Amino acid sequence: MNDAPKPKEGLIARRAAVRLIDEVLENQRPLTDLTSNFRALPAADKARAMRLAMTTLRNVGRADQVLIPYLRKPPLGTVMNILRLAVTEICHEGAQDYAVVDSAVAMTRKLRNSSHFAGLVNAVLRKVARDGQAAWDKETDTELPDWIRLPLIKAYGMKGIESIEAAHAAPPPVDLTFKNAPTEGLVGEMLPNGSMRLSDSGQISILPGFETGDWWVQDAAATYPVLALAAQKGERVLDMCAAPGGKTMQMAASGAHVTAVDQSAERLKLVHENLARTGLDAEVVVADAFDLTEGGYDAILLDAPCSATGTLRRHPDLPFVKDGKDVGAIVALQGRMLDHALTLLKPGGRIVYCTCSLFPQEGEIQVQTALERHKGLKVLEPDTSIGGLDPKWRTSEGGYRLRPDFWADKGGMDGFYFAVLSF
Repeated sequence: MNDAPKPKEGLIARRAAVRLIDEVLENQRPLTDLTSNFRALPAADKARAMRLAMTTLRNVGRADQVLIPYLRKPPLGTVMNILRLAVTEICHEGAQDYAVVDSAVAMTRKLRNSSHFAGLVNAVLRKVARDGQAAWDKETDTELPDWIRLPLIKAYGMKGIESIEAAHAAPPPVDLTFKNAPTEGLVGEMLPNGSMRLSDSGQISILPGFETGDWWVQDAAATYPVLALAAQKGERVLDMCAAPGGKTMQMAASGAHVTAVDQSAERLKLVHENLARTGLDAEVVVADAFDLTEGGYDAILLDAPCSATGTLRRHPDLPFVKDGKDVGAIVALQGRMLDHALTLLKPGGRIVYCTCSLFPQEGEIQVQTALERHKGLKVLEPDTSIGGLDPKWRTSEGGYRLRPDFWADKGGMDGFYFAVLSF
């Protein structure tokens, strides 16, 4: 029995995926700004559209190399993105070529001013379906743009960047952080940090334990800064840049009195929703972190705004919507935020500074310069019993560097840097 979807059954999701790809590649808009465009879609179509768009964006270079021999002159805009999506589905996902080709032709025929490309799309994709797999398998164009790649070569060497790029090319797994004990009925691997890596996530909202708030989705790497902060029951803890709230929930689950602050009321809506679903408590405040003046916190988590280069495997649109020109301003902002956070800490308190960036100037160098600015500030060694915290990840100034190619045998992790600081 062939369970492959009929062409019409996949057309809605494919059209939505092409619109997402268009917005990223043609208008440089991040995917996070576009999800509300498809609220009217059924959940399954929305999830499929996002998956198809992200997979295509991870493989733009690869798809283009497969298409080049069949195109005298590559078409512009939406037509090219329809071809890229179709090639990715056929060659990467192994989708039924007849369904993919028919959908691609149908989408092209609906394009204003470009419907005449339908014949080209049909002819090219039939050739790809017949002969393109070998070219796809041979092609390994996973290089990041220079604004990301060159600093990472300097930091980690050619072998390191190639390993990181290979990790970025693979779809990321889904990790769950549990409020208490792991939920029965979930199928996955327990990771050293206590997260579960799902074997097959499917639709998240229908998994056991979602409705009862037993867990939330959070990459395993993102749990380590909170594990290192080690918030204790009854402590006053500040989550200084809280949205979307995974770390807030981690700290709240420890029994600490958590104040979650973010300047975006829209982004804090998700924090409210997740706290309500999990039954966890935190004070949620819409405010600019620099406006916080009441201190005396036992512990502070500063997950500072950053280039987000450590999360490229989850955000394959980022290389297309950014150019790195704002990194210098971001680094300056991080330094000011860390300086301000230190004024809110009670004597003997501790702060974890962290970023989901792979750039040393947003991690190791940022902490090193803070140590030079603040007399008496020191880096603490986190609890060595934290599961999976490899001593090899420790850096010269005392923080920890996590990379996407670490835990390669388990599916990798997001890129992160964190350090525990105290006077």
